[in-house]
Amino acid sequence: MQKLIIKIAPEHEYLITDEKLQCFVIDSGENEEFITRFIASAHQAGKLILICGDNATESYQKFAADGFVLDLSKEEKPQKIVKSVKKQFPQAVIGIISRNRRHEAMLISECEPDFVVFKVWQEGFAQNKELLAWYNELFLIQSAAWVEEMFAECYSAPTDFLILSSAQFLAQK
Repeated sequence: MQKLIIKIAPEHEYLITDEKLQCFVIDSGENEEFITRFIASAHQAGKLILICGDNATESYQKFAADGFVLDLSKEEKPQKIVKSVKKQFPQAVIGIISRNRRHEAMLISECEPDFVVFKVWQEGFAQNKELLAWYNELFLIQSAAWVEEMFAECYSAPTDFLILSSAQFLAQK
């Protein structure tokens, strides 16, 4: 079974105490007080915090997070950006959201981020599952499926991590 990464929302901040959860993603657009408080709690609990959103790299530095997830799914040359952020932030845990296409996934993986993220929806899941299986067969870089809408089959995705919103996670409990 995959490990879970939870995209935390302020109303579910208490999930930091869940011993089964070791990694959280927090949106850079959230309230700064919440981000600061949650990251402090996570570090105290020995849990990993990644930042996502439009200002992920800036927020990573500002709030002393452990890393970030960049959405490069709309970029024509994502490898240039990946190489740049890896050089700029050598200690960061870096996840890169790729288009759900083999070529882009290969280009990003060649730059060696810590993990490559594929967004998944219930509609088209069969194709996403096939892409994830292909990716995991060929690459050593870990993969994650960012579940855009909750559906039971998402747990069958052949991936190392599932990224769920805190609401999705709680709905499955």
